[in-house]
Order: sequence, then C-alpha cells, then structure tokens
Amino acid sequence: MPMVVGVVAGAAVAAVAVLIGLFKLMWRVAEPNEALIISGSKHRTDGIEEGMGFRIVTGRGTLVMPGVQAVRKLSLDLNETELQVDCVTHQGIPLKVRGVVIFKVGDDFVSIANAARRFLDQQKLMSERVHNVFAGHLRSIVGGLTVEDMIRDREKLTGQTRVACGTEMEKLGLIVDSLQIHEIEDPTGYIRNLAMPHAAAVQRDARIAQAEANRLATEAEQQSFARMAEATRDSEILQAGYQAERDKAAAEAQQAGPLAEAGARQEVVVQETRVAELEAHRREQQLQADVRKPADAAAYEKRTLAEAERDARISGAQAQAKETELAAAAEATRVKTAAGAEAEATKARGEAAAQATRATGAAEAAAAQARGLAAAEAAKAKGLAEADAIKARAAALAENQEAVVAQQLAEHWPEIVKAGASAFGNVDNMVVLNGADGMADMFAKALTMGGTGLGLARQLLASMNQNGMNQNGQSPNGASPLNGTAPAQKVPMDGQ
Repeated sequence: MPMVVGVVAGAAVAAVAVLIGLFKLMWRVAEPNEALIISGSKHRTDGIEEGMGFRIVTGRGTLVMPGVQAVRKLSLDLNETELQVDCVTHQGIPLKVRGVVIFKVGDDFVSIANAARRFLDQQKLMSERVHNVFAGHLRSIVGGLTVEDMIRDREKLTGQTRVACGTEMEKLGLIVDSLQIHEIEDPTGYIRNLAMPHAAAVQRDARIAQAEANRLATEAEQQSFARMAEATRDSEILQAGYQAERDKAAAEAQQAGPLAEAGARQEVVVQETRVAELEAHRREQQLQADVRKPADAAAYEKRTLAEAERDARISGAQAQAKETELAAAAEATRVKTAAGAEAEATKARGEAAAQATRATGAAEAAAAQARGLAAAEAAKAKGLAEADAIKARAAALAENQEAVVAQQLAEHWPEIVKAGASAFGNVDNMVVLNGADGMADMFAKALTMGGTGLGLARQLLASMNQNGMNQNGQSPNGASPLNGTAPAQKVPMDGQ
C-alpha cells in the first residue's frame, strides 16, 4: 500500500512538472519595445482586415500552441537613416542634400500589421527602404524649388518632404519622428556666386567703414599732433621763461658775492655800533645802579618816611575829628530818638488812657443804665406783685378777717415765738417748779406775751379799712400795711 501511494505521488509530481514545462513552453511575453506576431490559427483583431490570419500581442503575455502556432517578434525601437541625395533645382543647378531621418514602427495594430507584412523577415533592410522613399520624394521636391528658396526657407523643404512621404510611410507601417536637412552642397559654386554680391557689398561697406574709421583716426591723429605741437610750444615758452628766470638768478648770484660782502661789512658796522651803544647803555645803567639808584633810594626813603609820618598825623587828627563828629551825631541822634520815642510813648499813653477812659465811661454808663433799667423793672414788677397780693388779701379780709389774721399769724409765727423768747434772753439761771406743768405755764405766758400782736394785727386791718387804701393796696407813704416794707429806692452805683 505505501508503494502505491508513493507511485501515485511520484506520478502526480511528474504530471505537475510536465504541466509546468508545457506552460513555460507555451507562454510567451511581449517586451515593451517589441510586438509578438502569432500565426497558425484564425484570429480577428480590431482594425485589421478579416482573413489576415495572425494575431498581434504587445506589452503582455499569451499562450502559444507549439507546433500549431508560430511566434515571431517585430522590433518597435527607433531607427535612423542618413540621406545623401543628388538633386537638381528648378533652375537646373545640381545640388547634394544631406540629412537624417528618424523613424519607427507605429504603435497601433494597423501599423504593426503593415510593418510585419513588409519587414518581418527584412527588418535590417528597413533603413534602406526608407532612404529610397525619402530620396525619391526629396528629388521631386527640390526639382520644384530654387536654390534661393532652399537656402532662405529650409523648413519649407523639410515640411514638404514629410508631407510627401507620409502616405507611403503609413502604408509601410512606419512613422517619422524627425527629419532634419543638415547641409546643401553646391558643386558648381552657384551658392558661392550667389553670395558674392552680398559679400562684395559687405566688403564695400567694410572698406567704407574702414575708410571712415581711417579718416576719423587721421583727424584724431592730426588733432593729437596739433595738441602735441601746442603742448610743445607751451612747453618751450615755459622753458624759455624758466631759462630767463635761471639767467636772472645766475646774474643775481654773480652779484650776490659783492653784495653779500658789502652787506656783511654793513652788518659788521651796524653790529659794532650796536655794541658801542649797548656798552654806553651798560655804563649808564651801571652808573644808575651804583650812584643814582642808592641816592634816589635814600631820598625816597626819607621822603616816604616824612610823608608817612605826616599822613599818619593827618589821619589821626581826621580820625579823631571824625570820631568826635560821629560821637556827637550819635548822641544827638540818640537824644532825638529818645525824645521822639518818649513823645510818641507819652502820646500813645495819653491816647490809650483817653481811649480807656472813654471806653470805661461808656461801659459804666451803659452798665448804670442797664442796672437802673433792671432795678426799675424789678421794682415795678415787685410793686405790681405786692399790689396784686394786697388786693387779694384785702378781698380775703373783707370776706373773712379771721382767716386772714390766722394766715398772717401763721406766716409770722417764727417772729412771734422769737419775740416771746426774747423775754428769757437775759436770764442766766431759771428754776422751773412743778416739772412739766411749770414749763407749760412758762411757755404759755411767753406766747401770750408774743401774741399781743394779734390785737395789733386786727387793729391794723381795721385801720386799713377805715383809712381807705388806694387801688394798688398801698398806704399813702408807699409802705405795705402788713410787712412795713419801705418803697424801693435807687441805689447809687460806684459812687454815682
């Protein structure tokens, strides 16, 4: 049994290996720069005519049946071909045109199919075929142009060539990426001769320009020479002036010797004279210093001492007189000031005393007037009050004399008791008999003595009714009938 499993597993592995080998053998992949052309079976591709019988694969893989289908590759890379074409222009001038054409197989299936049918086995001959196509069309186009057109508008030649070759290149399945005309050769020298008038004009203009430049250069040189001559003249004039100055200086230098010698002698004489003057002056100064200055100094000293003594005495006398004058003036000023101050003080004291007296008098008068008014008002008020009281008593007495008398006794009872007690005032020792009864009898007697006034009071009331009192209840002399008070009198104030 294990052998059977091993055989089956080996067979399966072998089968898988065979399948993988067959897949690798059948699988084909197209590179980015190539196209696979698969033939051997009927296929239909969009854009390709029916019955072509092959399949095109680009940029992917596909299965190919070995022995049944054939696979070939078509390159999609760029190709180029050199153009060297002998042409004749419309003017009959032979030319050689050199250029380059860069082309490739188109990327669409139609172009690939066209290129495959024409170049699949001849891809190396593709450049030659393209060269032939472009050479024919280039000769035809150059035959319709002039040399001047080709030289002046080379882009026109290139464009017409591309347009003329476009249809044929499309049939070949090719596209042109670039067409460049590098050079146009002229074996006959026509182009060179064509350029000669322009070259001659350029040479002429160059010669004219050179002549103008030479003329300007010559003028500049002449002006430079003139300026050089002018500078030379100025330089020679300056040199002549300098030479004259040098000659003058040389002449003066030649005369300078005798002049210098005479000047030197003159200077010696002057210096000797000055030395003699200085010597005389020195002797005079010496005499002044030895004789005159000491004598002058002694005389100046005596004169100065005498003047100083005189000035001192004068100054002393003037100072003493000034001092005396100042002392007298100061004393007079002091006395005058003292007298003035005393007078001012006296005047001030008098004015102050007068002011004080006036103020005191005014104050005292005001005070006296106030006191008088106050006393009058008080007396008036008191009189009015006493009159009212008397009226009240009179009315009461008229109605009930006993009650009035009793009231009067009650009001004056302390004086009555005091009057009764005055009988014992001079008694030093008193002996009371019968004890308490004796004391009661004694006080009763005293009171009896003091109560004698009761009769007097009654008599006074009766007299008041009889004599007729005035309306204010006052006696004709102004005294109250009960208390015997005198009328108010004005009391003198502060000796007034």
